[in-house]
Parts: sequence; C-alpha cells; structure tokens
Amino acid sequence: MDIDDFQKKIINFRDKRNWKQFHNPKDLAVSLLLEAAELIEHFQWKSEQEIQQHVKSEKAQELKEEVVDVLWYVLLIAHELNMDLEKEFLRKLRKNEKKYPVEKSKGSHKKYTEL
Repeated sequence: MDIDDFQKKIINFRDKRNWKQFHNPKDLAVSLLLEAAELIEHFQWKSEQEIQQHVKSEKAQELKEEVVDVLWYVLLIAHELNMDLEKEFLRKLRKNEKKYPVEKSKGSHKKYTEL
C-alpha cells in the first residue's frame, strides 16, 4: 500500500460512520495535537535507557498505535485541504535540501539560520 491507499482507507472508515461533519481542518489539527501529546507521553521524563526499555516492553503496541493516530490525522487534514501529499512532500524535501546542505549541516543540530 502507498500513502494514497492509506488515505482512501481512512476516508472510507470515516464516511461509513458519518464523521465528515466533524472533520474540518481546525478540529482535525486540534486532534492531531492531542494525538501527538499522547505519543510524547511515552517518552516524557524517561532517560535514553528507559526509552529503549519502554519501546521493547508491553507498552510498545500502545506507542505504535499513537504513531498511527498521528499519521491518521495528518492524512485526514491533507485530504480536507485537497493536498497532493506526494507532491508537497517532495517539494518540502527539496526546500530542506537547500536550507540544510550536507556540507554545512552534517552532524549538526543547528537551525539553517545558524549554519
């Protein structure tokens, strides 16, 4: 499956439940942030060692589901905004390649304005 297939499956799931009425860009963006917060809770206050243990524990499936929930809302938002995700992804990648050339950014965490 590719990203379009994922999006079609989510839209089909949503439409069968008559949830489109709730899926305006603002509410989807709020939901995306809520799901992202649930994802970050898996890492909050944990050391690197604790995170490595966590991702191998019985909580690993919950963590995976949170990642999918984030993707779910990204795909719904993109659909509501009539975005061509592949096109926009590649456009943004090209933009970032210019902002972060390998010779200046390799191994650095600096923002492009500091390179």
